[in-house]
Amino acid sequence: MPQNLKPLTAMRFFAAMWVVAFHFTPSLGIGMPTLVAKGYLGVELFFVLSGFILSHVYMEAFGEGRFVYSQFLWARLARIYPVHLATLAGLGLLIGVAALMGMNAGEHVIVWSSLPAQLTLTQAWGLAPMGGWNHPSWSISAEWFAYLAFPLFAAGFWPLRHRPRLAFGLAVLMLIGLNIGFQHLAGFPLTRATILWGALRIVPCFALGCSVWLLWRTDLVKSAPGAVAALAASLGATVATLLVGGPDWLSVSLFGALILCLANLSSAGSRLLSGPLWVYLGEVSFAVYMVCIPWQLVFTRGVEKLWPATHDILPWGTWLVMFAGVVPVAMLAHHLVERPAREVMRRHGVPFRGARGPLAARVAQLAAARR
Repeated sequence: MPQNLKPLTAMRFFAAMWVVAFHFTPSLGIGMPTLVAKGYLGVELFFVLSGFILSHVYMEAFGEGRFVYSQFLWARLARIYPVHLATLAGLGLLIGVAALMGMNAGEHVIVWSSLPAQLTLTQAWGLAPMGGWNHPSWSISAEWFAYLAFPLFAAGFWPLRHRPRLAFGLAVLMLIGLNIGFQHLAGFPLTRATILWGALRIVPCFALGCSVWLLWRTDLVKSAPGAVAALAASLGATVATLLVGGPDWLSVSLFGALILCLANLSSAGSRLLSGPLWVYLGEVSFAVYMVCIPWQLVFTRGVEKLWPATHDILPWGTWLVMFAGVVPVAMLAHHLVERPAREVMRRHGVPFRGARGPLAARVAQLAAARR
């Protein structure tokens, strides 16, 4: 099976811009079109994809006893932490500059009590109930939670590698059960949880991604035309469900099918969504997601300063500049912070020793005993 699944990388860009549209569209003052209003589910799409990709890279190593927990965590930290930290520092600097210029950044942005959780990536674990700072970073905190728990996910799914349909069915049941149960107990959907229950929100999505990877390994679609047709059908079903206002858990389940079909493009030999431009945009998608709110803050406050009569409602042309402008800003963050910092961290290696870590080692031993 191919190691580099380029269509999945490209998909990350579309998911990121879906989230950006969800955050930026209220500035137009026209209400939220149905598909845009569901843009918060772009985070679920990322979560399912994360479970798939980490399974693709690490699951076999775990099952065969080659998984090194400390190296895994360091690699994942190198992926997410530099941009998070740089965005946090940059946001603080921008707020300071804005204050000197007489512009208010918003009373809900600077929340000092939340800063320790922001710095330790625990803001989505219920440890920063007041929120603040760069709000989208809650999902990075949820990702970190899933990374820490990856040995448990792997121990649950690796024994089911020969029964992938069962694994997928169990993952979907978990997804439905957690979403329905959470809404019944909390009074709001799990798919709208952020700083208080974000760590729980990722669990069913990540598990679904793990199960989809097991399905993909069975090589369900062998021809390129078949893979493209399956992708078209999956995308059509997903968009239709979103348009008719289907339950979020159904949309997320269809995300699993969509990711499976995108992965099948590579394994079946299709070049769709594998071009250099799409892959590059997918590579900068993490930076797009992380800088979108600071960029919106800078842009709207700047427009407000130049044209006070706007009252937070932007003309279409100005809004399009803000929407498209997030990409070059993200490109700068990607090339100046994300890639160099990741390379430095990986080059220097894990700063702490202990090849596996007690939890990962014990879980790996249990998984090996079940083979």
